[in-house]
Amino acid sequence: MSKSQYSYPPDEFDVRGPEGSPVGVHREPRSGWSSVWPFLLVAVVCGGIAVGAVTFLSDDKEPSSPPAAEQSEGGAAEGDAEGTEEAPTDEESDAATEPEDEAAEGEGEESGEEEPADVDALFASADPTAPIRVVNSSAYAGEAVAGLAGKGAGALEAQGFTDVTPADAESSDITTVNTVYYVGDRAETAAAVAGVLGIPAENTQQVDALANEAEVTAVLGEDIDAAP
Repeated sequence: MSKSQYSYPPDEFDVRGPEGSPVGVHREPRSGWSSVWPFLLVAVVCGGIAVGAVTFLSDDKEPSSPPAAEQSEGGAAEGDAEGTEEAPTDEESDAATEPEDEAAEGEGEESGEEEPADVDALFASADPTAPIRVVNSSAYAGEAVAGLAGKGAGALEAQGFTDVTPADAESSDITTVNTVYYVGDRAETAAAVAGVLGIPAENTQQVDALANEAEVTAVLGEDIDAAP
């Protein structure tokens, strides 16, 4: 083949080498597509990675609306439940008030405070003419109260008793606690005397006999708070 018939452009392989050395085979020129497609492949792969990264980051930063809506509905439900619990019914309010009233009554009973006796009612059942003695025994209680017998007798006379005698205790054997003694059927009269002198009803005692022919005797070992 002559050079005029050679269809390839000359290159370094056309130069004859030293004598006896092999002559290289001519390489066919590469097409334009073979040099472009690697760049296109890289561009497509990088673009896909970029799109995936953006989508992933967008999902993390912007939560979808349904969970937020569910959370809002849950919060509203909890608020309604709390509102329902905070509004007690009338029955619950009454039930809460009753124990407080009972506790207040219990405190009054535990304090030992007694309601004052109804002196008028007691006197209505008593015999105002019964012989009554009022004895001052405070000297034997450790602290004498002068005029205590006269004070008690005056309170009984002011209430309507007509036969009242004040006296001082004659023996140290006499009780020093305010006590009303009575004989026979004078329990109602003794209760009236105790009520006027402010002596507890449980401090009335029945005996077989009393000194000086008295039917009721009030022994006062401490000062009294007589009824007006």
